[in-house]
Amino acid sequence: MNDSLRTNEGVARRLEEAVRLARRAGDLVLEHYQRDDLEVESKADSTPVTAADRSAEELLRQLIADAFPGDAILGEEFPPREGDSGFRWILDPIDGTKSFIHGVPLFGTLIGVELDGESALGVIHVPAVRETVYAAVGGGAWHQLGDRPPRPARVSNVSKLSESLFLTSSVANFDRAGRRDAFDRLAACCKLTRTWGDCFGYLLVATGRAEVMIDAIAAVWDMAALKPIIEEAGGRFTDWQGRPTIYSGQCVATNGSLHDEVLATTASGG
Repeated sequence: MNDSLRTNEGVARRLEEAVRLARRAGDLVLEHYQRDDLEVESKADSTPVTAADRSAEELLRQLIADAFPGDAILGEEFPPREGDSGFRWILDPIDGTKSFIHGVPLFGTLIGVELDGESALGVIHVPAVRETVYAAVGGGAWHQLGDRPPRPARVSNVSKLSESLFLTSSVANFDRAGRRDAFDRLAACCKLTRTWGDCFGYLLVATGRAEVMIDAIAAVWDMAALKPIIEEAGGRFTDWQGRPTIYSGQCVATNGSLHDEVLATTASGG
């Protein structure tokens, strides 16, 4: 078997497993959802964490280690696990923990996988609304609603900011990043602005229901799953300077047609 075929088969196996595992983790998270006895703690960075976050990541780590013992794992809640296969799983067990805590259904499980440091596949699973979007590089993006058969996920064909839906997870993070100018300018240019954020916003871009999603502050586990999904759906995913990376601490996802216009705002620094 040549290296290319081995790589393709390895990515395909991991994508199938990642979709299954995201749903397993989502089921576990839903067991804690809207419970009166949910306990919330603050981490060192003042962000919240719950038993659901930790339990879901523990489950994912164990199942990944069982299926792919040579793969590395990076997650939000626990220390990294080293590997020697070239594959690295990047996990966010609950992306949108604040929404989860408040009983708002726009939270999800994110699973990204890198191969030799490059994004290979991603899964967004939003269990409370029963939507999943997933993709592997070169294999297209797919959207599944509940138990319906998967269908191709495609970005919209909107070509004007004045006709677009602009989303973000947090307006306050633009202030924290010193870039409220970028939010205000985009909000003024776009048809509609909403904070249907975290991974749900990126799912909306990938499925053609929104055109622009921006986060001013984001960690690698927030972004690892997003890049292959947005790109395979026909959009663009970059940092605020236009670099196609998940390591800059902020990100822009668009339907592609509007990306350069958006970057003219984010990259300008006002």
